[in-house]
Amino acid sequence: MFLSLIVFAVGIVGNLAVMCVVWHNYYMKSAWNCILASLAFWDFLVLFFCLPVVIFNEITKKRLLGDLSCKTVPYLEMTSLGVTTFSLCALGIDRFHAATSTQPKTRPVEQCQSILAKLAVIWVGSMILAVPELLLWQLSQDASPVTGALADSCTMKPSASLPESVYSLVLTYHDARMWWYFGCYFCLPMLFTLTCQLITRRISGTARKQESRGSPRKGGPCDGQLNCTVVALAVVYGACVLPENVCSIVLAYLSSEVSRHTAALLALVNQFFLFVKSAVTPVLLLCLCRALGQAFMDCCCCCCEDCGPPERGAARPGDGKLKTTEVSSSIFFDKPRDTASVLALGTPC
Repeated sequence: MFLSLIVFAVGIVGNLAVMCVVWHNYYMKSAWNCILASLAFWDFLVLFFCLPVVIFNEITKKRLLGDLSCKTVPYLEMTSLGVTTFSLCALGIDRFHAATSTQPKTRPVEQCQSILAKLAVIWVGSMILAVPELLLWQLSQDASPVTGALADSCTMKPSASLPESVYSLVLTYHDARMWWYFGCYFCLPMLFTLTCQLITRRISGTARKQESRGSPRKGGPCDGQLNCTVVALAVVYGACVLPENVCSIVLAYLSSEVSRHTAALLALVNQFFLFVKSAVTPVLLLCLCRALGQAFMDCCCCCCEDCGPPERGAARPGDGKLKTTEVSSSIFFDKPRDTASVLALGTPC
């Protein structure tokens, strides 16, 4: 319970920080940063809506919102995994494009239509792929092996009231869900990120050799930092998703059946790994992305100065007005001090 509170608090604050920094900073409205913000948005939804429902069910053995939560919680979790998968692929393409592009690294802010089009592909694709989860899960009541009282639980069982054609499709999805989950939500982002990073590093190595021979280098100073961010995101995602895939495959091919209590405990642990991923990801972004972390620290410093005690002595009206204007503009990050470094962080896809 205490660990869940820590994950909830860290994840909510971290994801809100990433979203607010990207939203209020005009110079950070690039495809790269908006993809990171959308990733934080879905992680926020998973922590804010799914984690309390799961904890409430474990404490009271009653399902909050009943059958509705049994359908929406897996749907939100699967959509979040899809957003992370496609975001990692998009970030890998962005790094490959930045390594092979002949254009200068510092570019103007991207247009809103271009950013929305890229986010729409990620969001719509993830939400469509997660639709079968809405038809697969149902609320059931089983007697507890310890107390004998009825306890609510969610089971993967298609409803018999579905149309025959839809029921057969959902049943096919249920039979293939384990390998579909392993291939689409684990192998695809891991292999795609690994391939893009190997090609990007090979191109960067060639560029370094050209630089040593006297040719100008195309790569920017932030390329290594951005590549490190993509690799770190992929490692955290893979480490949190791998246990569920391993458990599913082992249980599917195990000769002896596992008790229902053990299966429920394993499912809870695997679900908690997803919550940990949603909480660790924004902290990782704020630590590895220098512009995001610096903007977040500037916001915290401005809030502390605004809430702190007033300085001794009477200030002139002009000075007070100037100070208020500077604090206000700094809070919303309209004009960062180092514009070039911020622009270099967000390279268009």
